[in-house]
Amino acid sequence: MLILKYLILGIIQGFTEPLPISSSGHLRIFKSLFNSEVLSDMNFEIIVNFGSLIAILILYRKEIASIIKDFFMFIKTKEKKYSVNYKYAWLIVVGTIPAALLGLFVKDFIEEYFTTKLVGLMLIVTSILLFMIKDIKGKKEKKDMTYLDALKIGLFQVVALLPGISRSGATVVGGMKSNLTRETALNYSFMLYIPISVASMVLGVKDLVTAGNLATLAIPYLVSMIAAGIVTYYAAKLFIDIMKKGKLIYFSIYCFIVGLVVFIIF
Repeated sequence: MLILKYLILGIIQGFTEPLPISSSGHLRIFKSLFNSEVLSDMNFEIIVNFGSLIAILILYRKEIASIIKDFFMFIKTKEKKYSVNYKYAWLIVVGTIPAALLGLFVKDFIEEYFTTKLVGLMLIVTSILLFMIKDIKGKKEKKDMTYLDALKIGLFQVVALLPGISRSGATVVGGMKSNLTRETALNYSFMLYIPISVASMVLGVKDLVTAGNLATLAIPYLVSMIAAGIVTYYAAKLFIDIMKKGKLIYFSIYCFIVGLVVFIIF
């Protein structure tokens, strides 16, 4: 039964992580609905986030390799053909800074005081944000992005520290509001996910290693991580396809209905 619980929650995390429907919000809702020791296990989030991270790294492996290669090639040669990805790497750094800094100060406060009712309200806010950009197409490609665009999108990611505000949804909204094309906004959103996820995992490794139940939960952890990774991979591909078709209204409707129900129930 324990393995089954971790499997189900790994699937939930994997499905909701890349989609603009807030994985943290959904886990908080399930924690309120079901009295399960799994949902009180803080190391569970580290494990499943690692599975999701691996999936995104695999999905964007060519893009990531190109950015890293061009970054160092530009430093070495100063050739213009490497300049776009060199600048893009710094845009990722700039976009990551706001959430990385503020996350250190507000994480504990959010975990302690943020109620499930507020999660429902934040899901409604996510719905409204997605509805606002549903018809925007944008014109700016990766090469046209500015540091101001990156900072603006980074500030949107700060708002997503609140459970119920989707990180991917907020950053995509920030990108679309910065006149980025749908593809550019989505790709940048996933690029911002990587350093934030890596940082969260590094900060949580000590707690994971020193946990007294690590040996007991090794198999359930592994099952949830694999489940989260596999489902994240296909959910991210689904999101990419839906973004290309401009069908964000589906996610907006979903977030509104779930948010309203949660707000009323709790």
